[in-house]
Amino acid sequence: MKVLLIKDVYKLGRAGDVKKVADGYGRNFLLAQKLAVLATGGAMKQIDKIRGKAEVQRIQLNEGLKDVAAHINGITLTFSAKAGETGKLYGSITTQDVAAAIQEQTKHEVKRQHIDMQPIRDLGEHKAHVRLTMDLVPEIKIIVHREGESAESVAEEAEVAAPKAKRGGKKAKEETAETAEAAPAPEA
Repeated sequence: MKVLLIKDVYKLGRAGDVKKVADGYGRNFLLAQKLAVLATGGAMKQIDKIRGKAEVQRIQLNEGLKDVAAHINGITLTFSAKAGETGKLYGSITTQDVAAAIQEQTKHEVKRQHIDMQPIRDLGEHKAHVRLTMDLVPEIKIIVHREGESAESVAEEAEVAAPKAKRGGKKAKEETAETAEAAPAPEA
């Protein structure tokens, strides 16, 4: 099915674009939400008008949210969670948790659907993007540490682990073998 987008649709296109989409997606989502119309001859004549109107709306929206994006960009959110010995969390940090933390820290409401990240299930430092508009996508840093420990110790561990992970491969295996040989064997 060919549709003409009336509004910007994330990961699909901008207003005025003609896209070929699956029938169900077009009928059940795009047309139902009035984000697009069928790409007929009459609709195709209005492309320039739709693009011009959408550009004006996009500029106004970006101007209005520019301060919010500047405020959110680069913030660091810290979560404490229960975790096992391997660093896996008992549960996860979700977009809902991140949205609540952003609102608490910055006093700006962000919908959980606008946060691009997978649920966090490991200790350490993670990055996420907040999709305010198609053009404004500030990045935030999320630090997850074990309950009872400080967030700084997790950040230091991440910095120490990063160079070892980058070296990887043969050198890391050799170092592991050397440290295993150097360590005295436990006596029975």
